[in-house]
Amino acid sequence: MAKIDLPVIAINFKTYPQATGEKAILLAQACEKVAQEYGVSVVVAPQIPDVYRVSEAVSIPVFSQHLDAGDPGRFTGHTLGETLVEAGCTGTLLNHSENRMQLADIEASVRKAEKLGLYAIVCTNNPLVSVAAASIGPSAVAVEPPELIGTGISVSQAQPEIISGSVEKIRAVNKDVVILCGAGIGTGQDVASAIKLGAQGVLLASAVAKSDTPGKVLMDLIEPIRK
Repeated sequence: MAKIDLPVIAINFKTYPQATGEKAILLAQACEKVAQEYGVSVVVAPQIPDVYRVSEAVSIPVFSQHLDAGDPGRFTGHTLGETLVEAGCTGTLLNHSENRMQLADIEASVRKAEKLGLYAIVCTNNPLVSVAAASIGPSAVAVEPPELIGTGISVSQAQPEIISGSVEKIRAVNKDVVILCGAGIGTGQDVASAIKLGAQGVLLASAVAKSDTPGKVLMDLIEPIRK
């Protein structure tokens, strides 16, 4: 199974026009430069059509935004793990609020990722779902209330009890899974607060992916965890 150094900052490029096509490469390279300069673990997740071009351009981990559990063959329109591996992926996001999955499908995709040696981050929207996801045994669980995504209001500031409560409940069922904090993360203070509440990293998108100066934003984000 792929390993990611902790703490980690994972950046979802979504399908923002500032983070697709050739611009996805430029954004990933900006993230790579900061990660290498400051010795901090940074993961990027471009949209799936850009995975190959991004993975060819940078040395930091590149994740897909989804993975289906199907095998090569009769799965038109699905995102196969084998193809992602060949494209240079080292991990995947699952169950993002913009691409929800049934629990059985999450489990199947986690097992597929496990089989292929991919790091699987399962996104969750509340403590109950977080516990269910953690019990499946993914690499990481990213707690991100959907009502805060893209608002600039971080969960670690607006709803810190969601993180602290989720950490306690998750650890009761899985002592090893990595816990990430998502939704509204935009500043170094947000990252520091998330780590203080028990998270081992953050998952974010717009603060970096939509910025005109992504490297500068990322430098601020990593300040609390730089080595």
